[in-house]
Amino acid sequence: MITGVDGQETMNLTNQYCYFYEDAAFKETDRPGFRRRVITGDGLQLCFWRIAGGAKGSYLHRHATEEQLGIIVRGALDFRISDDPENTERIVLKEGEVYLAPKNVWHGDSLFIGDDELDECWILDVFAPPREDLKNG
Repeated sequence: MITGVDGQETMNLTNQYCYFYEDAAFKETDRPGFRRRVITGDGLQLCFWRIAGGAKGSYLHRHATEEQLGIIVRGALDFRISDDPENTERIVLKEGEVYLAPKNVWHGDSLFIGDDELDECWILDVFAPPREDLKNG
């Protein structure tokens, strides 16, 4: 059986194309408060982040070979995104809102705002093509 976010057990279905919510499937990272689950296909990759509200560890960066699309599922993301790394304008995205960081667009320097229930910020990041450094979770 699989335990969902609500603590309820759900049916454990075996299917090579489906991935079910499992709290235990999220791996701790080297950044305190950051957990992730990565699913990688041939041409794209999903990184499901569960980040503790107030967690630190996001720096301004860009990807030379990948596009990144992110949707905020829980909480909020206060961050920078621009062609110009010197641009200090901050954007706040809330639940259901999306960002797109094409190749070489600077993004990050993030503040993670936890939701009222779990005090977490959940972000679904999609990368195309897949990032090599995330392929093993």
